[in-house]
Amino acid sequence: MNEHYVINLGRQLGSGGKEIGEKLAQAFGIAFYDKELIKLASEESGLCKEFFEKADEKASQSIIGGLFGTRFPFISDGAIPYGSCLSNDALFKIQSDVIRELADRQSCLFVGRCADYILRDHPRCVNIFVSASREARVERLTRIHRISAEAAEELMEKADKKRSAYYNYYSYKTWGAAGTYHLCIDSSVLGIDGTVQFIKEFVKLKLGL
Repeated sequence: MNEHYVINLGRQLGSGGKEIGEKLAQAFGIAFYDKELIKLASEESGLCKEFFEKADEKASQSIIGGLFGTRFPFISDGAIPYGSCLSNDALFKIQSDVIRELADRQSCLFVGRCADYILRDHPRCVNIFVSASREARVERLTRIHRISAEAAEELMEKADKKRSAYYNYYSYKTWGAAGTYHLCIDSSVLGIDGTVQFIKEFVKLKLGL
């Protein structure tokens, strides 16, 4: 693992964080993981992908009840205690194991999913948070999703609340707070490509690449 490095990127909805992450991973020639982690966690655990999609970046709560309030005797490697209920905590544990395994195997960039906390003991990681001005976020969301400014504001509010609750719950740190990351950057100042370039130089300096 000594040669591998990891970039963990948190982001506000509408900040262009995912696009920045994709371009950054491409610039470094490393693997990029966002929603792909859901598929990988599903394959790793043998659980259907929908379970992970329902729990995606949500703080702990049971997501399956009634007929589907099943337990998992089929997970045998000790990752989850026998008889555990299928909760968001259990799914978070599976996804965490996938993130650690990927980081052990190769250099990669993870978007969200508490990867910075999960990989806190990784010797070569850089933790970034991408924000943007409210105006820039609204403009981006209205353009990409073809929705009204009011709908964009509502989306932003819900996403910020959901992501902060998820991150704060699992990491015991504060989502978006400067002290939580190595670098916090406002993408509306330099634009997407300028932000990518700035982060790239920062990563190279921090890791000695």
